[in-house]
Amino acid sequence: MVKGIIGRKLGMTQVFSDDGNVLPVTVIEAGPCIVVQKKTLDNDGYNVLQLGYSEKKVKRLNKPLKGHFKKHNATPCAYLKEFGVDNIEDYQEGDSITIDMFNAGDFVDVTGVSKGKGFAGVVKRWGFRGGPGGHGSMFHKSPGSIGASATPSRVFKGRKMPGRLGGKRVTVQNIQVVEVKPDKNIILLKGAVPGSQNGIITIKSSVKKRNN
Repeated sequence: MVKGIIGRKLGMTQVFSDDGNVLPVTVIEAGPCIVVQKKTLDNDGYNVLQLGYSEKKVKRLNKPLKGHFKKHNATPCAYLKEFGVDNIEDYQEGDSITIDMFNAGDFVDVTGVSKGKGFAGVVKRWGFRGGPGGHGSMFHKSPGSIGASATPSRVFKGRKMPGRLGGKRVTVQNIQVVEVKPDKNIILLKGAVPGSQNGIITIKSSVKKRNN
């Protein structure tokens, strides 16, 4: 079985569980993905399937990608990801991968690019408490002292300071699958996942929890 799939985050909504509780869920359009390339231990040193998602016009590809898709006689795709597989001999280039591998109650790890929030101060970026809020305190949302005096006469690496917030690759583990709709290529995951609406994400079987 392939251990993952590529999808697109459509947004969030809520559903009711069997016992009447309201569950916040993220709606993801996952697949279908095409097996573009099959990498084997003999040829490449490891066993993976390279999956492609979202068809792309040939004229919008650069020359290396045109040659790659032509070599493997595959439909051009906008996104390519590699996924591990239990038995690589069960798959051939050109096969279609769908969300049938997941069932309600399974746990998955979701990877995406978090929302970019631009330049942020230490209060928003790191959760600093900040200074007094009264007028004249002159210390509201500043970082405060960041270094020592003559020894060591420098700022240590890793100091939490203002800077760019978000826009990084983030993985959230152990997200529960609430519902799978294979006919619509839709999967509902409990809670939030990284990324903005229409962002590309990858869904993999959880590495810390065993699915039934």
